[in-house]
Amino acid sequence: MLISPLMGPILRAGFALGTFDFPLLKKSIKNLLIATLISLVVSFLYFLLSPFKDAQSELLARISPNIYDVLIAFFGGLVGVIAITRVNKGNPIPGVAIATALMPPLCTAGYGLAIGNISFFAGAIYLYIINCVFICLSTFAIVKYLRYPKVHYVDKLREKRIGQSITLLTIILIAPSLYFAYNLLQEKKFSDRIKQFVRHEFAEKG
Repeated sequence: MLISPLMGPILRAGFALGTFDFPLLKKSIKNLLIATLISLVVSFLYFLLSPFKDAQSELLARISPNIYDVLIAFFGGLVGVIAITRVNKGNPIPGVAIATALMPPLCTAGYGLAIGNISFFAGAIYLYIINCVFICLSTFAIVKYLRYPKVHYVDKLREKRIGQSITLLTIILIAPSLYFAYNLLQEKKFSDRIKQFVRHEFAEKG
């Protein structure tokens, strides 16, 4: 996670989107796609060659993202970009990289491909996309709030379309995460009922 090459391009993409710097945006997306592809291929090859193919807890934790992962990505990215834009700069990238965990979902996606489990791959890629998009959106929000100057002039109609596209993308990504969060809650309730039943019928009755 600490040597991840992914955080820089994501933050740059958010900054480029906020300042309407479209050449930088294209370059950032290109760099992100290259880094993503390399990470995915390396992960796939590792799990393909590895004799250990059992799904451990670290892998299983990243195949069904929910709304909490969305919040972690957004606020993690928010902290990162606020620290970068301060006068007394620190280096928040390692901390944000750990909090939002960009590499583990890609490793899980590579594992899913290696064992031929498409649901593992899809869930992990969905988590990765959530992290990328919401870190980018948090950067975009701070850039707008701080009123960075626009690199290129954009007319009001195009600016409105960009805003609408961002809103639509946000809704599309959040909707499945809410469904997964609901399922997680139902599973927790079911598990609690089982424990209560076992305690009442066996432990309390001796």
